Amino acid sequence: METTTASDAELLAQISSGDESALRELVERHSGWLLLRLRRRAGDDDLAATALQDAFIAVWRQAGRYRGEGDVGAWLWGIAIRRLISCLRARPAPLALREEVVARYAGSALSAEEQLLIAVEHGDLGDAMARLSPELRAAFRATVLDGLTTKEAAQLLGVPHGTVKSRIRLARMHLRRDLMEGLT
Repeated sequence: METTTASDAELLAQISSGDESALRELVERHSGWLLLRLRRRAGDDDLAATALQDAFIAVWRQAGRYRGEGDVGAWLWGIAIRRLISCLRARPAPLALREEVVARYAGSALSAEEQLLIAVEHGDLGDAMARLSPELRAAFRATVLDGLTTKEAAQLLGVPHGTVKSRIRLARMHLRRDLMEGLT
């Protein structure tokens, strides 16, 4: 397929008129980075692919809802992350890996950052994060683990700025409680 020079916003307008080739082009432009970010969030390739497919189905059905405000990529990410959260809600929480698993990876050729992320995801904090609701976990990950500001996280998650702040506060409260109970 030959790509056009149409902007993402123009492609959305064409999609809202039923242009399948415009959807194909939008998918080609954005599916790569969206899938990478969804995989990073989900830790499950199949779940990330399902969320991505659901997101582009939603784009096909609701392209006319784009108001022309902000970047189309951010709008797409908001749809994709909401689809991922819906997929996560529908499945049971995974069993957390224990410290033996973390110890096995700690001596490997992983970078310091990768070792830290494994320890966070699969240690006591990972266990406590797994008990958070998907909404609280997404806000916490976006701001604390990914280093986004609350405004960036709000745009990313497609919720108001104040909602992100509330979710982070609640997540920290739950995590603090769960981690303190683990010490006693």
